Amino acid sequence: MSPSWSPPAGEIRILVVDDSVIVRKTLSLILEREADMRVMGAAKGGAEAIEIVKHDRPDIVLLDVIMPGINGLETLVELRKIDSTLPIIMFSSVTQEGAAVTVEALSKGASDFVGKPSGGLSTTDTIDTIRKALVPKIRMHHLNHLTGGVVPARKATPLSQEQAPFLRTRPRVVAIGVSTGGPAALDVLITRLPADFPVPIVIVQHMPAVFTKVLAERLDSRSQIQVLEAYDGLQMRPGLAVIARGDRHMTVERAGDEVIARVLDGPPVNSCRPAVDVLLDSVAAVYGAASLTVILTGMGSDGVSGCKRLYRLGGRIIVQDAASSVVWGMPGNVFRAGLAQRVVPLDKMASQIAVALSL
Repeated sequence: MSPSWSPPAGEIRILVVDDSVIVRKTLSLILEREADMRVMGAAKGGAEAIEIVKHDRPDIVLLDVIMPGINGLETLVELRKIDSTLPIIMFSSVTQEGAAVTVEALSKGASDFVGKPSGGLSTTDTIDTIRKALVPKIRMHHLNHLTGGVVPARKATPLSQEQAPFLRTRPRVVAIGVSTGGPAALDVLITRLPADFPVPIVIVQHMPAVFTKVLAERLDSRSQIQVLEAYDGLQMRPGLAVIARGDRHMTVERAGDEVIARVLDGPPVNSCRPAVDVLLDSVAAVYGAASLTVILTGMGSDGVSGCKRLYRLGGRIIVQDAASSVVWGMPGNVFRAGLAQRVVPLDKMASQIAVALSL
């Protein structure tokens, strides 16, 4: 593709990187059907992708995780040296190896990921599954890149007199909701918490099951606190962070003098399972005002309903700011609803949590 080639106005130029010719053709077929998308290049490996990005500067890179030679993670690192803000979406197999590399890539700056459909689907169903997962993410990340994530400035809604009691209630749990950009955000936040962190942490990160297990293991290996993927009956305790299992809702429930995690089936909420709202509703029932909710980067509005309930009870709510978020959807929607008492940059979030717990 010549470097002088210029797309029609408004067209999203996409580079597809995958060592499988079948995958490259399938992805090109899916994307070329979209009126606002154009596959400007298809690379079979990392070295070729790096050269294309150097000379042609695509709008989006769709990058395979497991490739011979320079793998997806190594390619990501090199692409980030060329362009630190280029949206890069990992295209990952839902296997232990694929999940491990994907979580590492997300923690090192990949914008997002889409899982390759597992076997057993027809060609038509495979194409439809990929399209539904991939196309909205491409549009969202392209728009976010064009706008720089800028949102209209607005002051947070002041606390009403009815909400004042939260200032006198020490939180006994921290609940975190996060989606797009979450692995990197959690890596910054969780690894900064001290070993003697005084309360349990419950986390919903929108990811498939294999990925949440890998994410928990990675954070556990890098943090002073313990991080586990949730299992039914897991006892909450200070210094333990529990990540909801992918494709299962997580709640907390009182069992005598203890609080335990519940791992549940059930329909998606806000098109999500696990859902932040499901977790926050249970936090409201068990902890009420003695709770601190943190909404980090993510697309959509999951968490708004639960934050409304916690706000009415007097719980403290903090959201990540737009500038440090990959997508200011979840935190932005909580903010616009007037529910956030603090809007905090990611690098200040650990210290802000410490302040809240010291009340």
